[in-house]
This record gives sequence, structure tokens and C-alpha cells, in this order.
Amino acid sequence: MTLAAYTPRSLPESLNGLFQLALDLRWTWHHGTDELWRALDAEIWDTTRNAWLVLNSVSGERLEELAADPDFQARYREQMSAHGEFIQADTWYSSDCPGDLGEGIAYFCMEYGLSESLPLYSGGLGVLAGDFVKASSDLGVPVIAVGLLYQQGYFRQAISTDGEQLEFYPYNDPTMLPVAPLRDDEGQWVRVVVPFPGRHVRLRAWKAQVGRCELLLLDSNDPRNEPGDRGITSELYTGDPEKRLQQEMVLGIGGWRLLEQLGRKAVLCHLNEGHCALALIERAFSWQDQYGSDFQVARTATRATNLFTTHTSVASGFDHFSRSLLRLYLAPWLDGRELDIDQLMALGSENGDKGNPPESQKLNMALLALNMSGRFNGVSRIHQKVTQTIFQPFFPRWPAEDIPADYVTNGIHTPSWDSPESDAIWTQACGKDRWRRPLQKSCPMTDISDEALWEMRRLQRTRLIGYLRRRLSSQHCEQNPGFDHSAACGLLLDHETLTLGFARRFTEYKRPDLLLKDQDRLLKLLASRDRPLQIVLAGKAHPYDLPGKDIIRQWKAFSRRPDVEGKVVFIEDYDLGVANQLIQGVDVWLNCPRHPWEACGTSGMKVLVNGGLNLSQYDGWWAEAWNQDVGWAIRPGATFDELSGSNNHDHDLSDVNELFDLLENEVIPGFYDLDGEGIPRNWLRRMRASMDQLTAAYSANRMVREYVEQFYLPMADKGSQRTPEISRELLDEYTTITRHWPRLRFNSFSTSETAEGQTCTVEVYLDGIDEQRIAVELVAEQSDYGPRTVAATQMKHPLSGSAHTYLYECTVPSRPQGHYTPRLRVCDDRLNLPLENPAILWLK
Repeated sequence: MTLAAYTPRSLPESLNGLFQLALDLRWTWHHGTDELWRALDAEIWDTTRNAWLVLNSVSGERLEELAADPDFQARYREQMSAHGEFIQADTWYSSDCPGDLGEGIAYFCMEYGLSESLPLYSGGLGVLAGDFVKASSDLGVPVIAVGLLYQQGYFRQAISTDGEQLEFYPYNDPTMLPVAPLRDDEGQWVRVVVPFPGRHVRLRAWKAQVGRCELLLLDSNDPRNEPGDRGITSELYTGDPEKRLQQEMVLGIGGWRLLEQLGRKAVLCHLNEGHCALALIERAFSWQDQYGSDFQVARTATRATNLFTTHTSVASGFDHFSRSLLRLYLAPWLDGRELDIDQLMALGSENGDKGNPPESQKLNMALLALNMSGRFNGVSRIHQKVTQTIFQPFFPRWPAEDIPADYVTNGIHTPSWDSPESDAIWTQACGKDRWRRPLQKSCPMTDISDEALWEMRRLQRTRLIGYLRRRLSSQHCEQNPGFDHSAACGLLLDHETLTLGFARRFTEYKRPDLLLKDQDRLLKLLASRDRPLQIVLAGKAHPYDLPGKDIIRQWKAFSRRPDVEGKVVFIEDYDLGVANQLIQGVDVWLNCPRHPWEACGTSGMKVLVNGGLNLSQYDGWWAEAWNQDVGWAIRPGATFDELSGSNNHDHDLSDVNELFDLLENEVIPGFYDLDGEGIPRNWLRRMRASMDQLTAAYSANRMVREYVEQFYLPMADKGSQRTPEISRELLDEYTTITRHWPRLRFNSFSTSETAEGQTCTVEVYLDGIDEQRIAVELVAEQSDYGPRTVAATQMKHPLSGSAHTYLYECTVPSRPQGHYTPRLRVCDDRLNLPLENPAILWLK
């Protein structure tokens, strides 16, 4: 289709600014323009929440009416002025670190959850990416996001009368999505070309404006492409490995080429998961072409400013591609480069895989990203340990504790998730611009009364019940095969009843069926007259996840029991719009994944701003956030060491019992413990503590600032030192170290007791390596004698009787013989170690 097909309609001259407002997705979290879109077409706006669709659907007559309406014109001018002030306003970034990140951060992700009106997401990874971009806009951080524009996106869900999940893939008409063709300086549609076997695939570029940030999107549905190639970007997370590789080529190779073509000189590249790893290879190629270097120098120069974030909790979750598939698809791209398929495989093949025949080896995309990056991180404190364990095999002879995985706990974009009622409360407590500036750990709400907080919750719950009834009605409740059509239509839901919410991807490790494991206790809770409970559920199972689909079937069957119907409801077609309504209205958010498989689990963060409380497994973010004042934890204090295997179900039964104990003894009684004025004071005390202590701490505002301060700025500084000359010098020096390393050895190791502790002496032979490039350390593992210790030794002097031999010494706390083990490793402040050089030698 030509660019003319995407030319915006004509508007009355006095309303031309509506184009700018409608194409800036800031309306997904800033609701000042809501009344404008509702005035254009209330039905379409309330149904779709898509300002661009509203603007393109409204009749010309209606636009002329509004252009002549002084009240509408006043609101319109007010919002245009407010938008201009937002764009021009000082931000945290412009005030605290102006220009430090140059032209910005290139942020790559396979999916983005910005709004239900732009369905380019499936779950938590995409919602996190969307919240990251929104918070970057608020803070003024120069982020350029890169993704794919899917023709179908993730599937839409319905549930059959038998409880079976049905999947549908409606077409996303780009003209109806809040995106626009990306144009070059001459007004032409920007296109990118990626080499494929025997042909070139042409990619169309689109732009979604997200406040101050841009989301650039590629799609392959160009009429000049072959039919199969036009479908590369048809759906998100295809189960076909060949199509998945094609998508990752389009995203990685095409995405970086798009930035180059636009002249966007990003100072740093941030990968959100390993799907995008080929972008780092393409980035190195671009650097190589610019400076006329070889690939290894380019890799050394660029990796210092490549950041890899993983959200994966099991190694099997990473994408793997066969050598034959890679040879077929990547050979045209690598043609003429000094990097061939074998060398690429070496950058991403697992150590245990290298002993297998070449054709059976697979490329691990996460490992490829790791070997092209200067730093990498998990997304919660527990997930840091999980990540260290997953990647430990890729650092031979390094203990898991020393694997250089950092972490930044995820956060949510609070303005996207707060209700109108909570927004008013927070504005009163903390000011209008609270989410656009650095917040302290807590934002005291001392001026907010218990009565005001409780009224906020009652209004939110009432609004949720109304929404649930409308959704259930649209789910054809009249044809529901249950026993009571009023119950099926949500008419028995009560706005004064404790409402428990559970909504996320239905997959086995998240244990969405934990409540069903003891149906007798659950039925007893639901049957209570004096302390009633109602449960609202939503979520999708991946089309190929049969156990996940079976759990949906179980819940649907349970909800249709005559003694349950109307007290447990399942909302079909879970998306951002459904999530937003649920997290605003539920009293308690339930999350019960199998510990420690929840990388972070941001869904529970979204209820914080709205006064909802969390009842969650002590895992992911909740293991950092929980204390007895803010909510309830299942198995509090559980440690990472409890993980004993990928199929560990050891704690399922005890977790079920603990979950019901909490519900029966604390959660439900606490909600109905009212004083003489009908106010649950103790419940509100916990609610206030949760809002006070956790909302700011688990916001994307905090998360983005952590990335900037702890990663982007120091990485940019280190990267600025990687000139072509220094990069060549580093590569040559470490090629030399690699050549000498097999001949390094320990000559002796002795200990002696002193008044200060235990003095250890190590004699090492370095075979001519500069002693400044070697660290000699003593390692003692945790024991009854103390915690794990890594102690640096000092070089005392070279031994005159033996060339390249040195004596090292240090004093450490006394431990029994054999507790301290010496090791040699590379030492160089110019590198991120051991990521960039994992060489290590232990005394046997």
C-alpha cells in the first residue's frame, strides 16, 4: 500500500492540532484529553480507548459542529497548551544529567504493551517495556524504542461452552492504530532492507509517539515482498522456529539498520531479552564499517555499551536455533563479512554443546547477547541469583556467586494504572507532578483520613462491579450453561464484598489453580453469609500450553457449580484494558507462582497505587517488598536455595494450606473487622502502609532512574574510552594473555597463624604476563566459621631466582586448613570482568 493510503483526513483548520494529540500515546496515561475524544464519539472512545480511531471515525459534520462549539474549542486549546508545556518542560534528566547520554538509548524488545489499542504485546515482558518507555518520557530520558508492528499481534480469547479456550487473530489495520508511517526528510516512507536467502525482505517503518520518546516499528507486509515474507510480522510469538528466526532477524538486523538509516547515533543499546541479540552483531558491523576495523575490534569497542536484561527463570526459556537454519538464513547477511556461521555459533553455543557434532549444535540467543554485552542483569534480587545459576555454565570454573549478573527490580508506570479516585487522593497528598520527578521511598499520606481512603476503595470496587457486569453480558451470559442466568451476568456480584483478583498468563508454574487444590475449603469461604468472598479471574494460556488451557477449563467448570455461580467469574480476552479495571477495583491481588520461578511479577505492583493489598508468594519483587505491615506472604523468608529442580513441586501442598490459613485467619477477618462507624481501621492501616512504603519504590520512575544512574551513565563513560586504538590495544593484550594462560601455575601456598589472624602466602608463575593484569585472591565458602569471603592478596615482590614468578600475601580471619583456596583471574579496570574475560585458574 502506498504512503498516500495513510495520509490523515482533513480537519477544520481550527482543530488541526487533534492530529498531534491523537498520535501521541500520552493519552493512554494522561487523561486530560479524554473529554475531547468522548465529545467526538463517546461510544467508540469508551469501547476502544483509541483516540486515533475516534478521530478517523468521526463524521465531517460532527467535526464542523465542534469547530463552532466555543466550549469544545476552549477545552481543545487548553489541552494543546498543556501538551506544549509538557514537551518543553524541564525534566529530571534535563536537570540532573543533561546531554550525558548523547543522542540516547536504543531499546530493543519483541513486544510493547502501551495500550489495548496497540496490541503488540502478550504479557509481562511487553507491559514492562511499555511502562519503561512511558516512564522514560516522564523523566525526559532519551530512549528510542525499536519493535515490530504485528498484523495480528497476540491472539484474542473466547471460552467455549465446554470451557475450552478459543483463539482468534483479528487483523490490525495500521490505519486504525495510533501509529504513523515514518517519513524521511523528503517526506518519503522509510523502508529498510534485510538480506534473506535468494532475496531481500523490505520492511516498512512506523512511528508511535510516546510522550517525549519514540517507538519505531518494522513490519514486513510490503506488497513487493513474497507472500511468505509478508507474513513474517503476522503474529507475536509464533511456535515455528523458522518464522521466529525470521522475526528476530527483522527486529535485530532491521532495527539497527533503521537507526543507522535515520542517523540516530545511540550511545548505548539495551536489549530487553535475547530475542534481539542480532542487533548487537549488526551494531558491531556498523562500527566496523565506520572505522575500517576487523570484527573482533568492533566487538570489543561496542560491547562496553551493550546492556542485556533477561526476564527468564529457566534456561529452556531462551530461544535456540539449529546450525542448518542459521546457515540458510544468516549466510546472505554474513556474506562478505569476516564473521562466518562457525564464528557466530562460537559466540552463542553452550559449552556442553561444543562436543557434539557441528550439525547438532544450536545457537543460544541469550548467550549470544551475553557475549556481545558489557553488562547484564536480572529483574529482581532473587532473579539475580536465578540468573547467576542459569549462566554459570557459560563461565567455566566460576562459582555462581561470582557470575557478574546485576539486577534492577522492575517497576510499573504508576500513572497508567491509577484510578480516578486514587489519582485525586495522591494529588492531594503528594502534588500533581509526583510521578514526573524522583520520588522518595515513601510519599506520606498523613493528611488523608481513613474515611477518605475507605471511600476511595468503595468507589473503586463499585466501578469494578459495574464493569464486570458489562463484560459478562458481552460474554453472552444469557447463553451460559450454568444454573442461574442472573449469576452468570454478574448480577450477584456485590460492591460491599471482599473481592479477590487473579489475572495473568495461565501456565503451570504460576499455579493459577492453587485455590482449586482444596475445593472444600474454598467452597466454605464462598458460602459464608457473614464474611462473603467473591473472586474475579482473567488470563490467557499460550495456544500450545495444554496444561495452562486445562487450568482455565477447571476454573470455568468450578465457576458454573450451582453453589459457586455468581461468586467466581472469569473475564475473557484478558488485555491491558481488562487488567486496568481489575487492578483498580480488587481489594486483594493474589499471586502464587512456584518459588523461585517468578522473575519479578509486576502485576501486584499495579494495585499499590489504588490501595489494593497483595497476598503473594514470597518471590520476585514481593520478597523484597513484603513486611507484615503491607500485606501477606506465602512462605515468607523462602530462599533461592530451595530450588532443587525444574519440576520441583515439593511445596505445592504446604503452600495451599498456608494460602487458605491466611485467607481464613487474617485476610477475610481483617476486611470485615469494622468499628462502630463501619470502617475497617486495621485494614486501612495496612493499606496506608502499602501505599506509603511501596508505591514509589516499585514504580517505573525508580526503575528507569536506576538504569540511568547505575548502568547507562557508567557504561557510556566506559564506552567513550573504547576508541579504535584502545580497542585494538585491549584485543591484542588479551590475545596475548590467552596465549600465555595455559602455562600459568601455582608454585606454593602456605598459611601461618598471626596475632591478626591467618597469613597466607602464594607463589605464582605468570609466564611473562604483566603482573598488573593478574589478581591473586583467596576464596573461602560460607561455613560455620563465617560467610563466603573473597580476599585480595598483595604482590610482595618478584622472586629473583625464577623469572616471571611472584610472591603474594594477605592476612585473613583464621579458618581450618583447606578453607581458603587461591585463584588467579584477569584484573583490568578497563573491562567488565569476568564477562569480557572469564579466564580463571584455581589451585588444585
